[in-house]
Amino acid sequence: MFRTLVKTAAVVVDDRTFPVRYFELRTVRGQRRYSAEILLGPGDRVIFDDDSMTNLEARATRLAPATLYSRILARTA
Repeated sequence: MFRTLVKTAAVVVDDRTFPVRYFELRTVRGQRRYSAEILLGPGDRVIFDDDSMTNLEARATRLAPATLYSRILARTA
């Protein structure tokens, strides 16, 4: 099973831009699954997945800031 790059975009959090790559994957049963890979830093990626590209885009936009802020808090604790 191979992932196919479907779209690239960016998420902006506090005046910082993070690249997002959206992929499509066909399951063994022929269903489509989508994943988004957000690059927060060198070697630091966040991956979300969903059955719908529309839901995935909304999830990536909503959860990227929360993920970034939680990593900042974890470093200072």
